[in-house]
Amino acid sequence: MVQALQDIKVIDIATLFAGPMAATMLADFGAEVIKIEHPKNGDPVRTHGSSKNGIGLWWKMLARNKKSLTLYLGSPEGQEIFKTLIKDADVVIENFRPGTLEKWGLGYEELVKINPRLVLARVTGFGQIGPYSKRPGFGTLAEAMSGFASITGTPDGPPTLPPFGLADGISALTAAFAIMTALHARDITGKGQVIDLAIIEPILTVLGPQVIAYDQLGEIQQRRGNRSSNNAPRNTYVTSDGKWVAISTSAQAIAERVMHLVGRPELVNEPWFASGAERAKHADELDDAVGGWIKQRTRDEVIREFELAEAAVAPIYDITDIFKDEQFAALETIKTIEDEELGPIKIQNVLFRLSDTPGEIKTSGPKLGKHTVEILKKSGLNDEQIANLKAKGII
Repeated sequence: MVQALQDIKVIDIATLFAGPMAATMLADFGAEVIKIEHPKNGDPVRTHGSSKNGIGLWWKMLARNKKSLTLYLGSPEGQEIFKTLIKDADVVIENFRPGTLEKWGLGYEELVKINPRLVLARVTGFGQIGPYSKRPGFGTLAEAMSGFASITGTPDGPPTLPPFGLADGISALTAAFAIMTALHARDITGKGQVIDLAIIEPILTVLGPQVIAYDQLGEIQQRRGNRSSNNAPRNTYVTSDGKWVAISTSAQAIAERVMHLVGRPELVNEPWFASGAERAKHADELDDAVGGWIKQRTRDEVIREFELAEAAVAPIYDITDIFKDEQFAALETIKTIEDEELGPIKIQNVLFRLSDTPGEIKTSGPKLGKHTVEILKKSGLNDEQIANLKAKGII
């Protein structure tokens, strides 16, 4: 089977989430990804989150389709091996503090002498320049500084952080796009380049038009819970069987259908109903109408009636619901693969479907250093050299 990125070689020396996740997305579509880890403990994600029998489950997902090479980059020998590895590489992904690669003699100025076509993706909290560039940077800090936490939560509650790596995930998607953009540019110019991605920026972009709204109108978005300042009704509502649904009325026609469905068609004739922003000012009245109707019916009944009315609704799921849902099943969103340590495991499938060159999950996250000998021999080292490196703790 032909895969879209099967001719791309990626060296992943990033840790934790944003950088490695970008590499995972490339690996899913056929890129050869060599994951370089510290010889002693490997990537910290190996011990992050849930585990089974001492085996990190997050690692199994994040390192899927990758090869694991242990290598101490802080040593001269490790640096020379790294230079050998990048001779035929297309991409290096790193997230060290700015200046670290340069300290090791592995800055882009040195790497490009070896491989002028190399793309170096640098994914850090605050970017390569500016007064904060040397600070430790994590997704939580980006969620705070981007304005996300400020607008998340209830009006009378505190700023709220997401219970997962939101900024890292958004940055990973952005980094994968940036890498593909740089590779396409290389086809035009014949040269690689450096990608400087600050995790504080992509999440700011997906928050919407806050920058221009503040610039032009002085608007500062406030916390509104589940409500929107752009349309109503838009909220979560409890059903008679104690379950929850969410509805959206971003389109005017949908809003009108919802009000007819819940038995309040007279509200559609109100002058303010014709505008989403004006409806949002009457959210209490609209939520009372919709919430009261929903609370008298089971979740299944609500979903069925909304679908018949061609109005937008979705059940609020936890992971057990996702496992049972027929739409996720039709999309094959969850895939079962064989893991060398845990046996059959279920894992999120690739992000999207390509008709001719589809992505595929071939392997889950490997044991630490599983491919070290294989990769080093391919790079020209013999058994004696490899044994010497191992004795020194460099691999």
